[in-house]
Order: sequence, then C-alpha cells, then structure tokens
Amino acid sequence: MLAHYDGKRVEDFRNLLLAVWREVCRHIEITESTETIAALLAKHMPIDHVRVLAFDWARGHVATRATGLAPAGAAHVEQEISTDDARELADWANSGTILRNGSPPPVRVLRLMAPDAGEGSWLIGALRNDDGPTGAVALRAKPPASFEASHETMLAELLEPLSAALENDRRIHELAALREAAEADKRRALARLGRIDLRDTLVGVHGGLEPVMSRVALVARSDMPVLLLGETGTGKEVIARAIHDASPRARGPFIRVNCGAIPSELIDSELFGHERGAFTGATASRRGWFERADEGTLLLDEVGELPLPAQVRLLRVLQEGTFERVGGEKAVAVDVRIIAATHRDLPVLVQNGQFREDLWYRIAGFPIVLPPLRERRADIPALAAHFAERAALRFGLRPVAVTRQDVALLQAYDWPGNVRELASVIDRAAILGDGESLEIAKALGAPQSQRREQPAASRLDRALASSLVSLDEAMRNHIERALEHCHGRIEGVNGAAKLLGINPHTLRARMRKLAIEWGRFRTE
Repeated sequence: MLAHYDGKRVEDFRNLLLAVWREVCRHIEITESTETIAALLAKHMPIDHVRVLAFDWARGHVATRATGLAPAGAAHVEQEISTDDARELADWANSGTILRNGSPPPVRVLRLMAPDAGEGSWLIGALRNDDGPTGAVALRAKPPASFEASHETMLAELLEPLSAALENDRRIHELAALREAAEADKRRALARLGRIDLRDTLVGVHGGLEPVMSRVALVARSDMPVLLLGETGTGKEVIARAIHDASPRARGPFIRVNCGAIPSELIDSELFGHERGAFTGATASRRGWFERADEGTLLLDEVGELPLPAQVRLLRVLQEGTFERVGGEKAVAVDVRIIAATHRDLPVLVQNGQFREDLWYRIAGFPIVLPPLRERRADIPALAAHFAERAALRFGLRPVAVTRQDVALLQAYDWPGNVRELASVIDRAAILGDGESLEIAKALGAPQSQRREQPAASRLDRALASSLVSLDEAMRNHIERALEHCHGRIEGVNGAAKLLGINPHTLRARMRKLAIEWGRFRTE
C-alpha cells in the first residue's frame, strides 16, 4: 500500500509503525499510550487532535477511551445510539472504509467521533478484534492543513496496532471488573456467614459443634456427596464451606445456589447454562452454576424445594457428570463435589412423592445433622461476643463487651431462628446501644419472665415484632436479592423486574429512592 512512496518516506513510515507498536506493547491501558502515539503521528501527519473511541454494542453506547494532543476544553464523547444508528455504524466499521476530508459521516454518532467535524479536515478509521469492530480512531488536521490520500493510506496501516491497544485496554478493564465483582461476592459471602475475613474460625468447634466437626473431618478429604440437615439459621452454609476448605478442592470455586429462590422456568438455565438464542432474551451464551463450580464445590441449598422435573436432570448430572446447556446439543463434562442442604424432612417428602427416592439415595451419602442453638446454649457466650465484635466493625461503633446479664437473657431465649436470629439480635442491640452498651433486653423485646406468662400466640407476635425492619429496608433487601439472583439485569425475561412482577421503570425509580447500586450485582 506504500508502493507510491519514495524510499525515504517508506523507511520513515516503517520506523513510525515500529515506534507505535513499541508504545502499544509498553503500556496496557490505552490512556497511557495515546498521547505518545499522537505525538509520533504529528511528526508525519498535520494533526492537532487524536481521539480513540470504544463501541459497546450490548448497551448501544459509544465512549471516548483516550485522547492525544487534545485542545483545551475538548469534551469526551459519551453517547447512546439507537438500534438503527448502531446497525449503520456496524456496517461502516465492517466495510473497512476510512472517512476523509469532510465526507458526510454515515451516522450521527460519527460526527461526534470527529472533533469539529464541520470544520477542517479529518480522518476516521474503525478498530477491530477477532469478533468484529470494537471502536474507532479519529484524527483532525491542524487548520488550515488538510489530509491527503497518502495520510489515509498511513492510517489504514496504523489501524492494526491501534486495534491491539484498544483490545488490551478492554481486557484489562474486564479483568478489573471481574476482580471487583469477585471482591463484592466475597464481602457478601462473609457478611452472610457472619465472618470478618476468610481466616475466621468457626465458633463452637470445641462445644456444641464438636460432633459436627468430627464428621466434617471424616468426609472432607473424599468426594462423597454430603447432605446437611438442620433448622433454618443453624449455619449449614458455614459447615459446607468448612468441608470445602478442608478438601483437596479448596483452591477451586465454592458456589452456593439457593434452589428455593430460582423460578421453576429458570432452573435449567441457572444450573446448566444456556446457548445464545435458546429462548427469548438469551442474547449470549451463559455458563450455569455447575460449569462455574468445575473442579470445586457446589452447595445446593434448600435442595428439597426443587421441582420433580429438575430433580430428574440433577440426578443425571450426579450419575454421569455430564449435561447439556439449554438449547445446546454438546455434552458438557464437569468435575464437581456436591453438598446438599435442607431444613425439610426429605424422607417424608420421598414418601409423599415430592422428592425422588433415587436422588435421595444419591445426595444422602454422608448426612450431617446440625443441632439447633437451643441444644448448644453453652456456645451462646462465644457466639454473642463474636457477633458483637462484628457489629461494631460493620456499624462503625466502639466495641462493647457482652455482660453476664446479657448472656443470661440470651441463654433464656429459645432461638427459633437459631444462629441467624442471634446475629440479628446482637446487631440490633449494638445499634440501640450506640457504642455505649449492648441493649439486649430491648433487642429481644419483653423480658423472658414476662414472655413465659404470655400465650403462644403472644410470644409469636413478640418474636415477629422484634425481627421486623422498616418497610424501606425490607423493600431494599428484597430488591437486592432479586438483583443478585438476576446478576444485575433489570429488564428482559431474566431481569429482576420480571422476577418481581413490576415495570422496569418502576423498579429503577425505587432503586434510585433506596440508593441501590445495581452495578455491584453484575457478574458478566
């Protein structure tokens, strides 16, 4: 393409191309390299501005990623485009045409790509990766100069290193987003488990949980399926994670799936993934929880809530270690250790035909029963101290010790919600005490002596009242659980609005009112 250049100009351009490649390889983020590349180009082309833009086809969005030789006050482009404009933009980018010398751009957004497009001379070229167009580079000639055909040829040769620079930048930001999402998942998991960091030890391992931990030690080194049985709030996820951490799979992923929270029509997609176009709204292929847990551990929490058709498909995976994505034809093999958990009486469900007998035998290879908190009252002082320390850290309060009177009140209560309820009571007591004390009596409600004199219905009302939160807080928790389940998606068949049964605009308005940041729930 440079055949019409004389020998010196060809040599000069080759040196320029080598310098641009060197700059691209030296920096990962394109913002670090564009200014230097612009200065290099200015020695060979009459430019006074360089702008690199990125296309986000999924969001219908174009944004400036980097600028060079930018004039004072130059605005960064950040523009949403319509479906028709996106189609026209893609057609231009796929054609490989370089726009030059004031030619009218094919779409409105291209005029934004070229600074002062109505004045002077400019060039625009599309940047690509293996999957198609990813962005564009726009050059403006320094008035009164204008670009020539030779400059268009030079830009065509420079598109490859500039495309590589944009792709490197895209990947590093994707990795950063994945890292942030993983950290957010870690923080949510730790909060759910009542732990400050991953080095926290289990409370009660030498007390009421000692028999449980003995069975954990026996089964952890094997790959045998484990069934955790116990009332709600007894810490089944904590024990499942302890099994994973003590197993040879500790370096692999630990994935928890709440089977009771997945709508029946989405169970296959959630567990086994789907292919692009498998159903309305499946705009991309997605890995299911089994694939994500490959070479690790998958906790099927509330497994007793799975409908019978899903139980059949789950049994096949457990027996054969393979499955097919929804809409797919290729068998996917996985190596996953299964831990199932439930608060329901599975043998009774089997007798009633609500749970498959063959699946029961498959998951109940090594059952572990977790005792309720009322049967391990000796652990309450240590648990209360642990939760008090956690509450002070979470709420920014001064740490307060648990007194003997506090322990007496706590041990006199029956704890129908078990450890989870104890954690909530300590959180409430810490907030009521405002860093001065733990208001256990207020957090529990009426004194235990009064509660014993009340009928069962009154005790239930009192327990419910002590656990109630404000309407806004309940709504915030409900929306956040829906966003977490839908991976931050708001609209569409798999969106939180569909799951909650409200209009997406209504959901967004409520999220703004409740200060909910949907972006932290995005996992893809």
